[in-house]
Amino acid sequence: MKNNPNTKLILLHPSIHKSSTSSYRFFLLFFITFFTLAFTITLFTTTTISNSPTPSLSTAAVSSLPSSVTTALLHYASTATINTTTHHMSSNELSAIASTLHNCPSSPCRFLVFGLTHESLLWHSLNIDGHTIFLDESEYLVSSFERNHPEIEAYDIQYATKVNQMSDLLSLAKSNIENECKPVQNLLFSDCKLAINDMPNHIYDLSWDVILIDGPRGYFQDAPGRMAPIFTAGVLARSKKRGRKTHVFVHDFERDVESIFSDEFLCEENLVETVDSLGHFVVEKEASDGKKSGFCMNSTSSSPLSVSLSLGEDE
Repeated sequence: MKNNPNTKLILLHPSIHKSSTSSYRFFLLFFITFFTLAFTITLFTTTTISNSPTPSLSTAAVSSLPSSVTTALLHYASTATINTTTHHMSSNELSAIASTLHNCPSSPCRFLVFGLTHESLLWHSLNIDGHTIFLDESEYLVSSFERNHPEIEAYDIQYATKVNQMSDLLSLAKSNIENECKPVQNLLFSDCKLAINDMPNHIYDLSWDVILIDGPRGYFQDAPGRMAPIFTAGVLARSKKRGRKTHVFVHDFERDVESIFSDEFLCEENLVETVDSLGHFVVEKEASDGKKSGFCMNSTSSSPLSVSLSLGEDE
């Protein structure tokens, strides 16, 4: 039998097998080291985070709010369960005013408020990008409010009227409707008994977009009443230099003083809605050419002398 000359002998050199085993062990050691290091780093990081102080949810939420909004929220939260005998505006009344401020005729919105009340901080916050001014009969209250809330602009004014003078004041104003008590005039120089002319001068120069009458007091005979603010609001709305319309809100609208004087100087044809105890008027600017005499298209015919006063508690 002949040997096949093409027969080949394959030899496995031991060094090849040894090299393969060494590579396997190297990679195994690498992966073990890698995962051990990763686990150690993860454990260290987790422990550090868990031990570090984290801001509370309330802190994070408050820090994103304007300071005036934060102050208002804290104010209402802290007084929600106290002074339960104090009357506040209803939710519907608040919503009506808030909606008007949100859709203000001009920007920035100019908001004039008669009376410092439980809702004052809310009004300032809702008009945070606008200009809000508060007027109140109490010098002490204004001073205290500004001291506690320096971002608020408020002024005290003195009223020369009383609720028990309502009939005489209305008769006097109607008899001077074409002179001292005309609907378009500069109130700063007015001699009308119902005109408020001791406000800071810049208030007369501004064109107000929204006016809220929620003061002064009017629930007893010797109270100043809201006759003068209602007349003043009617004149400011008709005499404005910028814009065409002014939204005027009268709170406690169901009382005789507020209802009768609103009908006379804000006018029934301008009443767009009543929400609970809130009357909402939209009064348009008028030309000062003297063509229109009187405040309303149809002046009220009832005699103010026969009015029987209905006095309710200020809300």
